[in-house]
This record gives sequence, C-alpha cells and structure tokens, in this order.
Amino acid sequence: NAVKAKPANKTDDGSAKDIPLAKPKSKRVATDKNLNCIKTSGKVCKEKKKNGTILKEKGDIKHKRRKAEGLAEQQPTEAEIWFDDVDPKDIEAAIGPEAAKIARRNMGLETGQSKQSVEQVLVKEKASEGLTGAVAMDCEMVGVGPKGEDSIVARVSIVNQFGKCVYDKYVKPTEAVTDYRTAVSGIRPKNINTGEDFKTVQKEVADILNGRILVGHALHNDLKVLFLDHPKKKIRDTQKYKPFRQRVKNARPSLKLLCERLLNVQVQASEHCSIQDAQAAMRLYTLEKKKWEAAIKNKSNSKTHK
Repeated sequence: NAVKAKPANKTDDGSAKDIPLAKPKSKRVATDKNLNCIKTSGKVCKEKKKNGTILKEKGDIKHKRRKAEGLAEQQPTEAEIWFDDVDPKDIEAAIGPEAAKIARRNMGLETGQSKQSVEQVLVKEKASEGLTGAVAMDCEMVGVGPKGEDSIVARVSIVNQFGKCVYDKYVKPTEAVTDYRTAVSGIRPKNINTGEDFKTVQKEVADILNGRILVGHALHNDLKVLFLDHPKKKIRDTQKYKPFRQRVKNARPSLKLLCERLLNVQVQASEHCSIQDAQAAMRLYTLEKKKWEAAIKNKSNSKTHK
C-alpha cells in the first residue's frame, strides 16, 4: 500500500502556500548565583570570570588573590602600638623589635642620644654633701612572723636635695627574721646581724627629718616600720603626686615606672638599693619642685580664705 503524502496548503490559484516559521521562544538569561549575589547587608557583590579565574568586585576596588609567598611582612604602625604600662621588652618578645621601638618612643624612653648612667641622672656631681631643706628617705625591709608577711626595717638611707647620701645604716632585727626577701630587698643575714640598734637609728633619723621636707615613694610604709610620723604638709610622696599619676596613666605608679617614663632611667632592675631609690624619689621631686610647691601654696591659701 502506498503511503499518501499530506497535501500541501494551496492558494486559490493552486500554488503552494508559505507556512510561516514559528518564532523561537525568548530564552531567559540564566543568572548564575555564583556570579551575582546580593548579600543580606544590601551590598551587591559581583564576580566576573576572566581567563577561567573568578575575580571579585566590590564597588570600584578589585580584590585580587595575593600570593602568600610573595608578600613581605608589614611592620606595625605607630597607631597600632597602644599598650599602656607594658614593658617594651615584653612587647619586643611578643611582637618584634619595631613594635618595641615605637612603644619606647611613645613612653619617652628612646631619644637620639645614648642614655646617661643612672648616677649621672640622679645625683648632681658638684654639689653640697651636707643636709638640705629637703631630704629623701627609703627603707629596705625583711619579713618576720610565721610566713614572713610582717615587715621590720633592715636598712635606712637618706639623701639630700642633690642626691648625695647623708645617712645609710643597716638595722639589727628586733625579731627573728623568717624571710630576708633578698631578691627584692638585697638584704642578707650578714648585713643586719651586725647592724645598728633600732632605737639608735630611730632617734638619728627623727633628728634629721625634724623641720625638713620629707621626700619619698609610698612613705607611709617607711614611716610605719620606723614607728615615726611626720607633718603631712611637709611630706612629698611621688606615688601620690597627681600630675605624675596622670602623666603615666596609673593610679598607683611604681617608682620604677616613674623613673622610666619621666627620667628615662631604669632603677630596681634587680635587687633594690635604698640609696638609689631615695635618689630617684628626690630627682622626681626636684623635676617638679616649683610646680609642686606652688600647688601646695595655692591650696593652703584657698583654705585660709574660706
């Protein structure tokens, strides 16, 4: 049986009728979610393919992939070093020498010149070696009692206004010593076993302090172990001086911290020396003497007029 072909559509005159071709359906442009994405924050993040590599665009800035091996390590900037009351040596160990250098500069510990010796800073070379109107005192102490927590005086040192030592004596203990605290105090048994009698030292110190301005650091501790008091108006305590505390941003600054920040010298690097500590307190006082005394005078005048 022959298969009949379907007759073509013809026009009235018998010619074949052109059948219009179907229009192709418009294709939606596929949006690749990996190429265009809208973040929840509302910022548009675009990615484009180039040579098979996806490059991210954010605004007008192109973030190209960096090769780790080709990058040099960037040094910290001054704005990044903000540590307060942190030893530059610790910063150097944790971050590096450049960070420590910035920290020292911010603390005022680094200058273009080499550091002067501690003695050059604290003691006036050509000056009187006698008593002056202001003296500075410091005591070293040892521990007594079951755990060595109570303190007694072991050494007393006094310097004049120029840092010259005018008194320095070891004190024979009045009780059995249970902790010499040598690492801090520098005191050893041989120092105090042949020391001066406490009562003698107490009287000699009281005579020196009488009528004079007394300078020191946390002086209440020194006066306590000597069983002495001193007129409050004649005490100049470097730990309690408000401008010092503000300058180093510390409510109870140590003598070591004040010397590093304000005098650019290091004290108490190992065992303490009561002579040097007294010299350091006196140098801090003379650094601010005019302002310090003026502030006390103004305060006194204000109370008088009230």
